[in-house]
Amino acid sequence: MSKIKLGVNNCFAVKRWPEPEEWCRIVSEELELRYVQFSFDILDPRVSQPVRRKISERTRRVAENYGLEIYTTFFGLAFYSFNQLLHPDIGVRQDALRWCEEAIFMTGELGAKGTGGPLAALSMRDYSDPSRKEYLTEQLIESLQYLTEIAAREGQEFFLWEPTPLAREISHTIEEARRFHAEVNRGSFLPVNLCLDVGHQCAADTEGEDRNPYRWLKELAPISPVIHIQQTDGKLDRHWPFTEEFNQRGIIKPDKVIESIGQSGADEVYLFLEVIHPFEVDEKKVIEDMKESINYWKSYGDIEY
Repeated sequence: MSKIKLGVNNCFAVKRWPEPEEWCRIVSEELELRYVQFSFDILDPRVSQPVRRKISERTRRVAENYGLEIYTTFFGLAFYSFNQLLHPDIGVRQDALRWCEEAIFMTGELGAKGTGGPLAALSMRDYSDPSRKEYLTEQLIESLQYLTEIAAREGQEFFLWEPTPLAREISHTIEEARRFHAEVNRGSFLPVNLCLDVGHQCAADTEGEDRNPYRWLKELAPISPVIHIQQTDGKLDRHWPFTEEFNQRGIIKPDKVIESIGQSGADEVYLFLEVIHPFEVDEKKVIEDMKESINYWKSYGDIEY
């Protein structure tokens, strides 16, 4: 039976509660959780090193005082908004690689076991050119393998790659994700694991089982120790909360998620709630939605939190 742990990605705190004392208190006292995935949307890892080290040390100390475990870090929405390691310009790709290095260093400062996320997107022109696509994909694999060497030297246990609902971002089908995972790990210095998201099975050019979040879990959970949970309608990547309103519209059912992970044979999986409210939403509403979502998942048995 798979061991499942419930936690939260602290992206809910972006621009609202950036202070470690605030978001740690909310996670511990209001959401009553222990496990955290730290989003780099809270703090860009490429701020000056003195500032980063100061805030990392403060975050680690406060988290420990609240009994929280920062299990992983995550590249976040801001980084995802750019082409990064698949940008058409080599200078931008190199700059993105340096950003990733700093993310790995900050991950170590926070005491987390690994980092990663969605790292790259091909331009439409490069995606439409087979030779260019092949070249850049090979460059991407080499870059990821290089990053695993840095992470290994920092004492981390794994690196994460998140499949997304875009063909230009690699791994948007089950078979593509499995193949990419195998290719990257042939030359990696530590495991490159997946970070599945139950709301990402909505790519426009897919059909059948590739649009079934539970099939993804059954097939790939053993190589995805971190899984993002969100409520969604299966049409777009919604990142809705698990509230009564959205549960009526959504397709994600906790019992089916837990059952699918169990059927996969995965040993241990961390489920991190990744809910993204518009910035205009009132802060009280954000907390209410987060608490309702967490309590909804806690009502299902066999989950540690």
